[in-house]
Amino acid sequence: MKITLLCIGKTDFPFVEEGMGVYEARLKHYCKFSSVYIPALKGAASLSKEQIKEKEGEMILKELGIQKGKPAGKKHLVLLDERGKSFTSVEFASSVEKLGASDKEVCFVIGGAYGFSDAVYQAADQMVSLSKMTFSHQIVRLIFIEQLYRAFTIMKGEPYHHA
Repeated sequence: MKITLLCIGKTDFPFVEEGMGVYEARLKHYCKFSSVYIPALKGAASLSKEQIKEKEGEMILKELGIQKGKPAGKKHLVLLDERGKSFTSVEFASSVEKLGASDKEVCFVIGGAYGFSDAVYQAADQMVSLSKMTFSHQIVRLIFIEQLYRAFTIMKGEPYHHA
């Protein structure tokens, strides 16, 4: 199973990078995992929230090789979005397991501070919410990657997750 986590910009928090490194190393035992970072917009202070979402959306679709207005094709595109479906850790593990049964690459995307453009929403196959709470788009990276690792340990019946 090939999984990509696509994020806008690098994190400013060393502890997030360090934590992600720990879980990325652990995930290598279960899947082909990679993190891809799209550079943050330059001159964003002069743009409106909608303009930022549009420009970031164009970069996301370009990075994924998806044409605007088209479905993701050979990729299963999952947006991490507050309006997405909420799962327990066990339910999320089951969802990841089902995704692994297909021949599509799974791409989880964390948008910028203002979320996603309409074009990215249209290309998405699924939306997942990690919580009813709001997290910064930088912190959510670490939360997500830990939950992905937890999902694989649940699927394998390993003791990391205590049910």
